[in-house]
Amino acid sequence: MNLFQPLQPQTRSLLEGIPELIDKTFPLPGRFRSTLPKDVAELSRLLTSGRGERGLSYMGRPALLSAYIRFFLPWNMYRLCRMLPGLDIHLTANDRVTDLGCGPLTFAAALWISRPDLRSLPLEFLCIDRSGPALDAGKKLFAALAGDQCLWKIHTIKSDLAVAKTKPAALVCAVNVYNEMYGDVSRCTSDTIRRNVRNTARLLNDCGSAGTAFLVVEPGFPRCGEFITLLRNEFMENGYKSIAPCSHNNDCPFPGGMSKSGKNRWCHFAFDTDDAPSALHRLSLAAGLPKERAVVSFLYAGPNSAEQISPVENPSLSTVRVISDAFQLPPNRYGRYCCSKHGLVLLTGEKMAIEKNPSGTFVEAVLSKEKDVKSGAWVAGVMVKGKEK
Repeated sequence: MNLFQPLQPQTRSLLEGIPELIDKTFPLPGRFRSTLPKDVAELSRLLTSGRGERGLSYMGRPALLSAYIRFFLPWNMYRLCRMLPGLDIHLTANDRVTDLGCGPLTFAAALWISRPDLRSLPLEFLCIDRSGPALDAGKKLFAALAGDQCLWKIHTIKSDLAVAKTKPAALVCAVNVYNEMYGDVSRCTSDTIRRNVRNTARLLNDCGSAGTAFLVVEPGFPRCGEFITLLRNEFMENGYKSIAPCSHNNDCPFPGGMSKSGKNRWCHFAFDTDDAPSALHRLSLAAGLPKERAVVSFLYAGPNSAEQISPVENPSLSTVRVISDAFQLPPNRYGRYCCSKHGLVLLTGEKMAIEKNPSGTFVEAVLSKEKDVKSGAWVAGVMVKGKEK
């Protein structure tokens, strides 16, 4: 299934109203509203270059919590709303969803907005976070969003994730958790990341069972991409399969870390944010943090019985997942890097054919026996209506 499709009209309408709903649910006095862009910029600094100054309880500081709810929460919701409709998430009546490091219930709100097919199901959400103020704010906002007739039951637990004990869930998710849990991931060594991945896999497995699906979403920078790839390997060793974004369960062509050629390749997806809430774009500009594009790395893994892509009988054809942006190739050709069971693939073709298949798309490609000299990727063409373009 293709990922990151433009928002459906109803989803876009609901997201467009989120900034106003936040203002109604958490009224901000005028004297504090004028400092909001500055607070957003300061929180952004503490989440990136100033991680060492942030502290574990930063969500308990009113100014930073307000900045998070008004800026980072809706942006994270937007990313998830672009991604969740493209995931084959199967939930049935009375299933449990465990959300680790849930913050202000970002995942639950995004799932309710972007997956109307699930709203009619009675579901139980167990939302765990170490910040009581974030949990309280999330419950209040979700209630305002979903209304009194919502069939979903939301339970919150204030707890450190490492000691949280829960009953097995049908879906276990962790969104933007581990880059914060393990400090500045960008500065971690590969050995440290591998150790953190093993701890993470144990923590996630403790919340699930043999039939559980797992969704882990992280920012799309290199070390997080490496973390996701190593976590994928750990899940596969434990008997699970990667459902998305992978087109296969062979070795990952985007392992992260530094390759022998000195080029850093990590699995991440980028997409334009034209359909994000207009008020959110205005706040981003005011804070000096314009977001024309969103970037994410993620893994959706499930049991061996999870539905997988049917193999292609013709060995010259392969289903590939587009990863990169388009770039020009000589002479007058364009390309995108893709993930496939054969390894790294350079998808080439006419400009229109390449631009029609953005990052996250599944494409039926025609493989050649040629390898790209620069990247070492297999060269392939786009199959359009039975013809290569």
